[in-house]
Amino acid sequence: MTGTGARGRLAELDLLRFLAALAVVAFHYLVAFASIWGERPSDLFPGVAPLAGLGILGVELFFVISGFVILMTVWGRGIGGFARSRLVRLYPAYWLSILAVAGVYGLTRATALDPKLTAGEYAVNLSMLQRAFGVTDANGVYWSLWVELRFYVLIAVLVLAGVTMGRCLAFMGTWLAATLAATFLVPLLQPGDLPEYLVDLVVMPKYAPYFIAGMALFLIHRFGSTFVLWGFVAAGYCLALKSAVERVAGRVEAAGAKAMPVEEWMVFAAITVMFLVMAAVALGALSRLTWSGLTTLGGITYPLYLFHTPVAVLLIPAMRDTLPAWATAITTTLAGIAISFVVYRFAERPVQRLFRPRSRRAGTRRAVPRNPERADEKTSVP
Repeated sequence: MTGTGARGRLAELDLLRFLAALAVVAFHYLVAFASIWGERPSDLFPGVAPLAGLGILGVELFFVISGFVILMTVWGRGIGGFARSRLVRLYPAYWLSILAVAGVYGLTRATALDPKLTAGEYAVNLSMLQRAFGVTDANGVYWSLWVELRFYVLIAVLVLAGVTMGRCLAFMGTWLAATLAATFLVPLLQPGDLPEYLVDLVVMPKYAPYFIAGMALFLIHRFGSTFVLWGFVAAGYCLALKSAVERVAGRVEAAGAKAMPVEEWMVFAAITVMFLVMAAVALGALSRLTWSGLTTLGGITYPLYLFHTPVAVLLIPAMRDTLPAWATAITTTLAGIAISFVVYRFAERPVQRLFRPRSRRAGTRRAVPRNPERADEKTSVP
């Protein structure tokens, strides 16, 4: 048995989360943000464009980590603690990022990636439920938060039932069966037989494999390997391959092969590496990664994910005509990391400390080691 009780925060997951965020940044800065650069980024960075293009799958890595970490976080916890931890973790940096986006387009002449929202639509974005109301995301990366929120709703059902190994297996089995049905059976139905949008809303067949595999990997980490748990991981891997190939192919078709130079075999390789690394985490093979600085990297991941777009909208056009493309991209990335640290250090952490349960605050002052399985700071949000 590996067991999480012997260790606190898993530093290897902090590192993976930060690398996933950098992958998304690389995808946007070096491949996707043509309107910001004023030309096709893959022409500016031809040597790394294929690898950077795979950064689109950084979000999928977030989802696997999410399945792992959220299940670890809710183990032995009630619905109130779970809801509070998610609200405190998600919203402070998110609200600041909306203000940043609104400020960029309201106070400057920037036009690239402008969502062209009214004040009311920005206000709806503050709820993080804008997609439920048919309102455009203020920032393109917010789409993944809508996926995460729906995952949290499903997890809340499990928490209300009580988190045990048996209930986790039943939950994962039901979700996997629904995902298989949504993937292979629903498309065969006649139009109108079943609201496809409702299936996608609840089951999330494109992303469920990542969450399910992540949950199974946590159970392996906590209780040890079993055939059933590895079966869930294998099923998630197979379905993830299909989902990832289709998502990347859709991007290639929309942007063109020159703008998105990623081939199918590369997607297979990326998903395989992703699952192998997460399996290594589950088995404790990366447990020697204990550098304390990894906690900070994990902490700035979510702000970096949220803020790297408005930072690019401001900085890249200002520098692209005077600095080499690589210098512009690196400077913009470093600026995004610096801003993310400020948000993490002076906004997120104070709010999290403020809303931490009183008993835990007192325990921290007495320097009593915290229970690693009830850590509000553990999160998989990008």
